[in-house]
Amino acid sequence: MADPFYITTAISYPNGKPHIGHAYEAIAADAITRFHRQTGRDVRFQTGTDEHGLKMMQTARQRGIEVRDLAFEMSSLFKVMCDDLNISYDRFIRTTDADHYRASQAIWEQMREAGDLYLDRYEGWYSVRDEAFYDEKELVDGAGGEKLSPQGTPVEWTAEETWFFRLSKYQQPLLDLYRDNPDFIRPEARRNEIMRFVEGGLSDLSVSRTSFDWGVPVPGSPGHVMYVWVDALTNYLTGAGYPDGEMRYWPANLHLIGKDIVRFHTVYWPAFLMSAGIALPKSVFGHGFVLHRGEKMSKSVGNVVDPLELTAAFGVDALRYFLLREVSFGQDGSYSAEAIVTRVNAELANAFGNLAQRTLSFIAKNLDGAMPEHGRAEDADGQLIEEVVLAAAGFKTAFEDLMLSQGVEAWLRGVFACNAYIDAQAPWTLRKTDPERMHAVLRTLIRAIRILAITILPVVPEAAGKVLDQLGAEARDHAAVDDDGWYDRHAATGFRIAAPTPVFPRLELPVEAE
Repeated sequence: MADPFYITTAISYPNGKPHIGHAYEAIAADAITRFHRQTGRDVRFQTGTDEHGLKMMQTARQRGIEVRDLAFEMSSLFKVMCDDLNISYDRFIRTTDADHYRASQAIWEQMREAGDLYLDRYEGWYSVRDEAFYDEKELVDGAGGEKLSPQGTPVEWTAEETWFFRLSKYQQPLLDLYRDNPDFIRPEARRNEIMRFVEGGLSDLSVSRTSFDWGVPVPGSPGHVMYVWVDALTNYLTGAGYPDGEMRYWPANLHLIGKDIVRFHTVYWPAFLMSAGIALPKSVFGHGFVLHRGEKMSKSVGNVVDPLELTAAFGVDALRYFLLREVSFGQDGSYSAEAIVTRVNAELANAFGNLAQRTLSFIAKNLDGAMPEHGRAEDADGQLIEEVVLAAAGFKTAFEDLMLSQGVEAWLRGVFACNAYIDAQAPWTLRKTDPERMHAVLRTLIRAIRILAITILPVVPEAAGKVLDQLGAEARDHAAVDDDGWYDRHAATGFRIAAPTPVFPRLELPVEAE
């Protein structure tokens, strides 16, 4: 049986429409998912929406609709975004799903049985926007002297009877976890931040609310609903089959999240799991923000862009490629219409797209589409294949280490090597002067293009798939990209390459962006 690999995104809070940050996280997780599926692993990929909490109640009230109707409406927008971005999730979970209620109540009971839940009165600062509690020492002063959370969001003084979780009990176990498992929190900067936070001391955490009822009911405690983060984090267990299934995919290999919610995933979540006696996830990766022209997106500034508007303007694969190539994974990155057009045209359209187009067009026109014969090989042929295989290996190594942009960069080195080769070998000249050599050059190029298309499939699945389709069904046999046996098998079928249509058309800058 294939080795399981369980990857999750954070579940999106749907009190507003999806933005580019949601799209970036989904695209990155999907590329990682597709990469591991290529290697033969049994991958489970989960994304979804986090639909409970006070923010949702307030948004529904402002719109004059039932909160459940708001949850359904907004969750549907996030699912549409994922589907339009070609996100190959195995489950789109909603925290309003019935099995998720069972899972949330089951982990609550396990934490209660461990003696880690007790009833008391909470008085302190709460940020509705963050759905988070903050100590006085964490607050910062706003421009008008008002108290704000560390994220710069408004806080309000809250007082109510709540259940508490003995988070303080887990301070040393958490520090031991970080010390013994340095890859539990990535990248290193996030790990250092969390370690400093935990070393500063942990207070017990309020984990229920009585001031509203939109949430998972606390078992055996009428009037209490779970703090939204207890419920939200448990979604990862729900998707793995907890508490009723075999839990084949647990522990999760990777929780992929934004850097603003690392604390919830690396302090609260492992403490809950330790309390419940459940294995911990193997790694939490906090990626950076995607900025618009270097600025954080804000409704007040008016620079929030619907990701589906970008896909309408540039195409899904173009957006996927740009984000994974441009943004160094784990750091903040920036985008603009000009940057997307420049990057995609230079690397996808001009470099790889043009390479595939002119090679396949030449074969279709001059060989009537027949697969080139072995011809007369020279050292340059083997050298090119070595370079391309090395580029594919660089992509693989980088993706295994979550260095996504470096992986694409490694792939590009193979593309550039092919373009240098075709210019140096000039098959259009060899057609008249040395047809036997021309066949060897074209055969080498087809092998190289196939390897490059297979390698980049996780990033641009539709476009790279079209390139492989133009090479024929046998080209999708990618058990080993450096296996030369496929060429002779495929050529023996009599397959002919048809005149190709451009897979990576050049982009034009939208009129409003010029």
